[in-house]
Amino acid sequence: MASPPPIRVLLVDDHVLFRKGVASILAAERGFEVVGEAGDGMEALKRARELMPDVILMDIFMPGANGLEATRWIMEALPYVKIVMLTASEEDRNLYEAIKSGAQGYLLKKIVPQELFALLRGVIQGDAPISRATATKILREFARQAQQAAVATPAGVHLTPREKDVLELVTQGKSNKEIAAALAMTENTVKNHLKNILEKLHLENRVQAAAFAVREGLIPKPPAKPE
Repeated sequence: MASPPPIRVLLVDDHVLFRKGVASILAAERGFEVVGEAGDGMEALKRARELMPDVILMDIFMPGANGLEATRWIMEALPYVKIVMLTASEEDRNLYEAIKSGAQGYLLKKIVPQELFALLRGVIQGDAPISRATATKILREFARQAQQAAVATPAGVHLTPREKDVLELVTQGKSNKEIAAALAMTENTVKNHLKNILEKLHLENRVQAAAFAVREGLIPKPPAKPE
């Protein structure tokens, strides 16, 4: 059986030494191909259009156009691309803005290589490369924001009971494999359910869908943070 094609990665970071380090790590791991690099947001958009990568690892703080701006531009131009923030910033506001901008995940630069490989493979399969603690933090914040402002629900939205089951497990930070096991279905079926959910809700990724579910009361809200 032929091996699947390598995951094509574009690296975006203004620190050349860091980019080269990540490129070297990915090149040494089977199944990845670093197709290009960029040092700021404008260059990232240009290189993404030229190279058509599968995944973009994007820093937030860069001179000129930052990673959040670049994420919005790229998602508008190339909505199929998976963008994962790889940053040193642990500030909650940067995390929230990255997800609202369309990023599929949010990782810290202190991540170990093997975990990075696993999460990048997961994002290609439709998983969200975000820790469960981070996912819970996002849901709490989006739920808090929803209490402060009325947000219109897309007209005519109807999720099937099975789609609601899938969505509830997504809010718990479950991977597609874990959801499939919990609901006794295949991973491909999980992916199809997620695709239908995103299309119905007019959302870009599973984290946004989970936040919508919490906001609209489709599934229970995450527990309050202990004092």
